[in-house]
Amino acid sequence: MEFHTVLGSFGVALLLIAYVLLQLKKLKTDHLPYAVLNFLGAVMAMWSSFLIDFIPFVVLEGTWALVSLHMIWKTLQLAKPQNQE
Repeated sequence: MEFHTVLGSFGVALLLIAYVLLQLKKLKTDHLPYAVLNFLGAVMAMWSSFLIDFIPFVVLEGTWALVSLHMIWKTLQLAKPQNQE
């Protein structure tokens, strides 16, 4: 199997795992593991799409990765202890 196929398959698997766990109520959308699974899956799927020069999915998965990265940052910011003044 070619590298881009393996990479894309793992990426899509991570996205589907996140979705299934969300539907089974094992994950919540505002929790870090959900955002991390989505980010890693989207980056892998985006890279795979880039390798085969399929730009529509590069855009789709790139957007998905950026949104997930924002959610990771937001989740980590909320987890930080706030300065009590």
